[in-house]
Amino acid sequence: MKEFIKGANPYMPLWEHVPDGEPRVFEYNGEKRVYVYGSHDIEVTQYCGRNYVVWSAPVEDLTAWTCHGVAYETHYDSVLYAPDVVQKGDTYYMYAAEHAGSLIVVASSKTPWGPFENPVETKLGFDPGVLVDDDGRVYAYWGGCAAPCYIAELEEDMATIKEGTLVSNPLGHSTCPWNPVEDGHISLIDGFFEASSPRKVMGKYVYIYSKRYEKPIPELGVYTPNNGFLSYRFSDSPFGPFHDGGDISFNGGEILKDADGCGTMTYQWGNNHGSIMEINGKWYVFYHRQTGVNEFSRQAMMEPIDVAMGRDGKLYIGSIQFLNGEPVASVPVEMTSQGPHINGLDAYKWISAGYACHIHGSSTRAYIKPGYEQREDISTPVVDLSSGTTVGFRYLQFGNNTPKQVQVVLGAHRKLQVNVRIDSYRGRIVASMEFLEDECEKVSALTSAVIGKHAVYFEFLSEEIGVIAEFDRFCFL
Repeated sequence: MKEFIKGANPYMPLWEHVPDGEPRVFEYNGEKRVYVYGSHDIEVTQYCGRNYVVWSAPVEDLTAWTCHGVAYETHYDSVLYAPDVVQKGDTYYMYAAEHAGSLIVVASSKTPWGPFENPVETKLGFDPGVLVDDDGRVYAYWGGCAAPCYIAELEEDMATIKEGTLVSNPLGHSTCPWNPVEDGHISLIDGFFEASSPRKVMGKYVYIYSKRYEKPIPELGVYTPNNGFLSYRFSDSPFGPFHDGGDISFNGGEILKDADGCGTMTYQWGNNHGSIMEINGKWYVFYHRQTGVNEFSRQAMMEPIDVAMGRDGKLYIGSIQFLNGEPVASVPVEMTSQGPHINGLDAYKWISAGYACHIHGSSTRAYIKPGYEQREDISTPVVDLSSGTTVGFRYLQFGNNTPKQVQVVLGAHRKLQVNVRIDSYRGRIVASMEFLEDECEKVSALTSAVIGKHAVYFEFLSEEIGVIAEFDRFCFL
């Protein structure tokens, strides 16, 4: 039986839904692993769930993820929002967001996967992020939505705000319809929205957060208010002042550019939350994407990023442009299907349509259908395809020998044609096949050679109106 790709983007199994992921590298019993702590979208009809689970992978192989099970259950019969976990000494501290983030408690464990127990109530607020500095001092960052951000130093108990250290609104809160400007608070057109995550990078204090843009960003296909970004600012002090950084990640999928440089998103953007982490000498951004038709089945994503310091002390994070070896600008890293498979997904394994990072041209709003059945061969289909829809995967690895065939599996569908294109959704066609309504699986010969690493797109065409197909999975032979 042909093997399914694992550890792609999303990097957890397709049945798992962990957004808001805070990555941490911890060494325990002589083994270094990256652990991800996030919310748990299991309520289905609303955000998050009533427990946290912990996933980890060895730093040497970020495609091999293990679930350690439930690390924390609600102690207040409430939905748990985004948490964070830090280590101080031989103890791990989880900042759990009870009551949908309105009550933050700190629980502890002697292992990085928990269980985290003995919760203590704190005065921290929404979306807490915590930094243990090199000298052992601890700083907490929080805030979001209808409230500004805050920074404070914590006492040795990891729960109490140290007197006289509270700083209010160091970034300036974004404007939005439900957030009227309050006296004494700075409000920005494009400012802090939520998702505080402090990190120490190259000696700088980096404040990672979700930014809300009110103005258009045509080059990224953003023409209406949008908070699908992970952004950053940096400072020489944990309390600021913070200098403008940029945007690290945007979950709007592949951005198609026209001749004027204006973009079109190819994926349903939604709220974003995550952070950056250096793992085995390489930097990554962890974020989340949306599946389904709302924001209640989000999934964990990751991409390799660049991190560099300019001669002027400016910190660049994301996809960096260099001039004569010097960083001069950075833009959001692209959203891909490959994630930690940085050389591309193995084209000869089953690849679920659920790994698509491009769904474009649908008149019926095609989307990835969430799956919750915990099995190894789960494939989450792209559903509600209409004629002219393209579904793309960035990137696949074909190796040095071209495949001879491509195999495509559909769900329910009408009579249609499927074209396989390379490098662009309008790229050259390397295979084409006709499906009758009673044919769900088909193999077609490739008409030209494909070797190395390429983006791959499936184009669905039919004379039928409305929904014409569900796309389940594919592989090359």
